[in-house]
Amino acid sequence: MLPTRNYTVDGMTCGHCRKSVIEQVLQVQGVKGADVDLDSKQLTVAGESFEDSAIQAAVDEAGYTLVS
Repeated sequence: MLPTRNYTVDGMTCGHCRKSVIEQVLQVQGVKGADVDLDSKQLTVAGESFEDSAIQAAVDEAGYTLVS
């Protein structure tokens, strides 16, 4: 099982938001999986050797804000 990290993303409200964030995060080197829970605004990222700053940049590129 791959290690996971959880992040809070502000601004997501719909399935399109979810898809946009996941697509961008999956492009980060070292990321093997990503999922978003819209109710809790939680982004879960699975993989190895990825940087938090790269996840933040991917979320920014999707048009949203990483809270934590």
